[in-house]
Amino acid sequence: MIRKTVENVQEALKGVEDGMTFMLGGFGLSGIPENAISELVRLNIKELTCISNNAGVDDFGLGLLLHKKQIKKMVSSYVGENEEFERQMLSEELDVELIPQGTLAARCQAAQQGFPAIFTPAGYGTEVAEGKEIREFDGKMYVLERAFKADFAFVKAWKGDKAGNLIFKGTARNFNPVMCGSAKITVAEVEELVEPGELDPNEIHIPGIFVQRVFEGKNYEKRIEQRTFRQKS
Repeated sequence: MIRKTVENVQEALKGVEDGMTFMLGGFGLSGIPENAISELVRLNIKELTCISNNAGVDDFGLGLLLHKKQIKKMVSSYVGENEEFERQMLSEELDVELIPQGTLAARCQAAQQGFPAIFTPAGYGTEVAEGKEIREFDGKMYVLERAFKADFAFVKAWKGDKAGNLIFKGTARNFNPVMCGSAKITVAEVEELVEPGELDPNEIHIPGIFVQRVFEGKNYEKRIEQRTFRQKS
């Protein structure tokens, strides 16, 4: 049995350097790799390109990297919860590539499956399609979008075993699965790490072949961006 476990987040992030491209799972603050992000902040590496659905909030998630000016480019779909992101984008301190959410997922999945590119109707006729190849299929126009190329993918799962098999829970099963295997090295942090054979094979979402390093994370905050309460009647 091939074991993918590393002792801690420090060992899991060995090899990260300035100027690299990272994928980071999560949707909003749900399912973000909190331990990996904290370690990236501590390492203070710079000039990063980050591919993620969003940029966290001002004081949590990728917002922590933004505040330290560690990110030079964000490739995202939604960024409306982060004032520092907005400030850096408008002041042109931060390069931003906004992508339709489905296209973001599909470009991750293309990389995961070894495809160089996809054709999608999303964005045709808009600024998104400028400078890209356009083709017609069955009377409908499509835009060519290239698969992402990343050095590391950082994902967060609920349970994992020492062979790298992963189970995601609830809404944390968002961009995490499609980012597994989409980079040169996939690092998975899990809430609970078990021995191979302890996970029900029917419940595994990502097989270990897509994961190079796995470790048991700690001290998860699991913040909620906004809470709305209904008035009692």
